[in-house]
Amino acid sequence: MFEITQNNKIAPDIFRLTVSAPRVAEKFQAGQFIVLRSMEDSERIPLTVLDADRDAGTITLIVKAIGFSTRKLCGLAVGDTISDLLGPLGIPSEIDLFGNVAIVGGGVGTAVAFAVAKTLQLAGNQITAILGARDQSFFILEKEFQEISEQVYPCTDDGSYGYKGFVTQRLQELLDDGVRFDRVITAGPLPMMRIVADITRPYQIKTIVSLNPIMVDGIGMCGGCRALVGGKIVFVCVDGPEFDAHQVDFESLMRRNNAYRSKEQEADHACKVDEKLAEMQSDE
Repeated sequence: MFEITQNNKIAPDIFRLTVSAPRVAEKFQAGQFIVLRSMEDSERIPLTVLDADRDAGTITLIVKAIGFSTRKLCGLAVGDTISDLLGPLGIPSEIDLFGNVAIVGGGVGTAVAFAVAKTLQLAGNQITAILGARDQSFFILEKEFQEISEQVYPCTDDGSYGYKGFVTQRLQELLDDGVRFDRVITAGPLPMMRIVADITRPYQIKTIVSLNPIMVDGIGMCGGCRALVGGKIVFVCVDGPEFDAHQVDFESLMRRNNAYRSKEQEADHACKVDEKLAEMQSDE
């Protein structure tokens, strides 16, 4: 059984969950992900692993309670168990000595990029983190990134913390000022990652995106996560989740991601789950 050992709210509707999963923790490599069902009747949710503790046999996840299934997951209490969990899945990140690596994270994409950034730093790379959020209350993992980065640039849309503006604007300004990056790794909303790719292309900077399409089985059988990369169809769950940003067809991917949004909004957001979330938030 996959027991919840910690569940902490770290920002509005964003939770940090630690889950007992010894086999996953033992085999996990940066860039990989898991797929879980919080309950037997829940849909499957793909989630990137923030960190793995092999000694404790646990993995840490950052989850935004944005839809029916993620709200059910975040509503679980310490001691509750997840119905099933599959992983680690996907191809691990390419880890090498590149030099100065920029990590560009937007929203919970900050968590997606953390394990890769940490592993790259341990490999001898210099990490520059450009992290964004809607406002200061949504800003996450700054302390964790400060511990592994030479420089952290916080950005908020409203200017309530750090740079006022988007991470893409801050990246462009750094490049305009002559800062040299040997590689850029980005994770976050698809429109943000597309702009990052457009910014780095003229500089011929190798840019890697961690894609987040609709995903069901996580093993390449359903075809729900197919994307166009370099003019060819790939399945993100088995061929990724990381790809060359300059080869990704973001337009088609965004259309696919929006296909089921209305169905998610129609889902009955169970009152008991909402009540649990409200209780957790009031205890903070």
